[in-house]
Amino acid sequence: MSVKETVLETMKTAGKPVSAGEVEKLSGLNRKDIDKAFKELKEENAITSPVRCKWEPAK
Repeated sequence: MSVKETVLETMKTAGKPVSAGEVEKLSGLNRKDIDKAFKELKEENAITSPVRCKWEPAK
């Protein structure tokens, strides 16, 4: 499973908007890898930000 897929699955499992720090705690992934995955997921419109600095999977 790629880092992007892991990040997206972690976000879905959380069931609420999460920050990169929360994804790091839940998944155990490296923060730099999470930030890179967030950037790629944002470009693909796979995640949205309902509030500042929090992200959730796009509906």
